[in-house]
Amino acid sequence: MALNYAYYPGCASQEITKEANKTTRKVAKILGIGLHEMPDANCCGAGLMTDYDRKLWLTLNARIFAQAEAMGMDIMTICSTCLMVMNTANKELRDDPVLLKEVNDLMAKGVAKGSEAALCYSGKVEIKQLLWVLAGEYGLEKLKAKVKRPLSWLKAAPFYGCHTLRPSDALGFDDPEKPWSLEAVIKALGGEVVDYKGKTRCCGFQVDLVAPDTAVSMTAKRLLDAKDMGADCMVTPCPFCHINLDNYQGMAEKKVARKISLPIFHLPQLVGLALGLNEAEMGLDRHMVSPESALNK
Repeated sequence: MALNYAYYPGCASQEITKEANKTTRKVAKILGIGLHEMPDANCCGAGLMTDYDRKLWLTLNARIFAQAEAMGMDIMTICSTCLMVMNTANKELRDDPVLLKEVNDLMAKGVAKGSEAALCYSGKVEIKQLLWVLAGEYGLEKLKAKVKRPLSWLKAAPFYGCHTLRPSDALGFDDPEKPWSLEAVIKALGGEVVDYKGKTRCCGFQVDLVAPDTAVSMTAKRLLDAKDMGADCMVTPCPFCHINLDNYQGMAEKKVARKISLPIFHLPQLVGLALGLNEAEMGLDRHMVSPESALNK
């Protein structure tokens, strides 16, 4: 049976990391995964609205879920922050029927004011990440069978990002201390996994605005952890981690007075490379750190 999802790329992947969104669509087409647009979907709040107005945050997320439910599909996202935010909201709504009713009533008030068609969420939608779909529902053996160019020359360091793994009670797909899914996908693509301590730790993104010096030190630490273990590149399913590890790598190099030059791939780009997509098709020219050293070994 074909896999079909209501596709929610997230704000960052539609603007800052457009290459991740672009490549995901190409990869999904090759794999036969249906990605269906959600043209009326709103921002999930990105973890910022919870302290401002929690009920509004829950209602905005319920509105996204209700649209997917009306489409008869679960949601797939390529943004780990959206994944965390939406799954946290979904858990709260599922665990509290009274709260779910209150949120549905708020959505109904919006409809009464003529803002949109009637929406109501029952709590049945699941929110998944591309990584989870590949390692779980699509399946590693099926993915392996689609590979045209096995990545046998490539030593890839997995970097999960905080929001792919935590909070584990809301996410639940992988073990936050001993995850397996990203390593399994790298192996299915024919690559060699580089294991290192920092793969489940923070890249520094969460403190970029409040403690930039600390954030750069964290970014440098993650990069050097992988580099010193022999990695040719790093791969992450999180666009915000990609921003820190790629865009801010120059700052990290200055911080530690050491050249790092470690290419950072979005997960769909690594998959696309193994499926035969070329550099231009995957927007690799948008990266701050050239991927050439990892592509031409």
